[in-house]
Amino acid sequence: MSIGSSLPFRPSGTASVAASTSAASTALSGGGSSLLVYNAAASVAFVRLGTAGMSPASAADTPVPPGGRMLIDAGRLVSEASAVLASGTGTVYFTRGDGSVY
Repeated sequence: MSIGSSLPFRPSGTASVAASTSAASTALSGGGSSLLVYNAAASVAFVRLGTAGMSPASAADTPVPPGGRMLIDAGRLVSEASAVLASGTGTVYFTRGDGSVY
């Protein structure tokens, strides 16, 4: 495959967080170096990736708009994800897989 080409995202496992204004974390499932984050909540979600025992997400972390998706090159060493909402409650989904576009 040539440099700069795109590979469709191939999901391998999904984990979710019941998010609120208090940070919540989850272990990621599946394998692969890409992570698709989907914010199903009605407010901005702030997400943080790391390993077991990481600090929880805060409003200083990466924002994902309501109803928005973000594809991240998470690397194979990332094993946990954390999310916190700007307001309210909702679900944030983390789908691990491989690929560069969704």
